[in-house]
Amino acid sequence: MSSESARLRIKTWICATVVVLSNVFGNFFMKRGMPPELPNPLAYITVLFQPWVALGVSLLILWMLSRMALLSWADLSYVLPVTSIGYVLVALCGRILLNEQITSKRWAGIVLIVAGVALVSGGSAPQTAGPKSRDGEGEAVSAVGAGQ
Repeated sequence: MSSESARLRIKTWICATVVVLSNVFGNFFMKRGMPPELPNPLAYITVLFQPWVALGVSLLILWMLSRMALLSWADLSYVLPVTSIGYVLVALCGRILLNEQITSKRWAGIVLIVAGVALVSGGSAPQTAGPKSRDGEGEAVSAVGAGQ
């Protein structure tokens, strides 16, 4: 494995970890800070200024930015399954930290997610190469020149 490839793999795993944890804890803090009812549209705006909700929103902004970065260099077919481990962590947070009841059907779904993540994450983080030119080098094709 080249040093460039190793660096990309480490960068991918660090960013994927940030994506997963910011999603899990962003949603957790949003749930923790939400009131039982939001009676009118103004209540949706005012609840954004509650500390737990504001923290959740901030983490979800981090989630979106880190996910965008990750998708810029790794394949969608790799990123989505690997980051779906967040669904498992959300369920565990709900059960442990919020005392939510999780049915056996939900746990079965969580086990299926874990199995899928294990299958997908066993490989490397592929990056789709650009189209090959006549000399064999990969290059990007502009939208303007593609149809000519």
